[in-house]
Amino acid sequence: MPTKRKTTKRKKKGTRRNPLRRVPSYVLWTALAIIIVAYIAFFYKTFVGPYSFRWKALYGHVTYPDGKVRGLDISHYQGDIDWNKLRNAQIQGAPVSFVFVKATEGTNIWDENFNQNFHNAKKNDIVRGAYHYFSPSSSGKAQAKHFCKMVQLDEHDLPPVLDVEELGNCTPSQLRHEVLQWMDYVEKHYSVTPILYTGYKFRTSYLNTPDFDHYPYWIAHYYVDTLEYKGEWAFWQHTDAGRVDGIKGDVDINVFKGDYQDLMDLTIREQD
Repeated sequence: MPTKRKTTKRKKKGTRRNPLRRVPSYVLWTALAIIIVAYIAFFYKTFVGPYSFRWKALYGHVTYPDGKVRGLDISHYQGDIDWNKLRNAQIQGAPVSFVFVKATEGTNIWDENFNQNFHNAKKNDIVRGAYHYFSPSSSGKAQAKHFCKMVQLDEHDLPPVLDVEELGNCTPSQLRHEVLQWMDYVEKHYSVTPILYTGYKFRTSYLNTPDFDHYPYWIAHYYVDTLEYKGEWAFWQHTDAGRVDGIKGDVDINVFKGDYQDLMDLTIREQD
């Protein structure tokens, strides 16, 4: 006699309901919109806002601070300059009144375009100055000797400039010592107080002792409407993305704090 097989009924699996289905659609869309707005605000504050002036400059929208006396600083990176165009160029309605020319770097580097640029600046009646790029890997005195050997400054030239941008392997106190060695040697050689060039943050971080208040300050602080630096300054390099007739590509643009006579008063005078 055959035996009956027992059959077991399978329980139907319960279907889980999505809890979001119970939420009205307008609530979901509102929450999504809030998330998107929050993300955009975070992205702008983190990545766009701090660099908005830089982006504007890249597209030719350079912000120019107030000032009537404007100028440039140049080196071999600007290539061959058309000085006939540059002497008649305008920067925000003002002529190119002065130009700083790179001369030397470290203890043995010489800018290949210095002689040509320095000569042409004077020839075209633009007040000129020469600067040295400081290397933290060499002594300040040795670099000063290199600069003085290579650069002859004349009456009505601007004082020599030391460009300090790198800490290197120095401690802040070591860097300050070597920078002051350069300044002292050059001041004695030319009988004029040199100009110190450095960025706003670099100055406040490393060259912030009273020793440096003695020197006219040329501050580099880009893409801001007003300077955050509260101390005295003479020149402000406010952009590295300027455009000027006679120079191909970008060039640093500066403004002098004062009028043209003040600029001339800063230049080297004939020694008695």
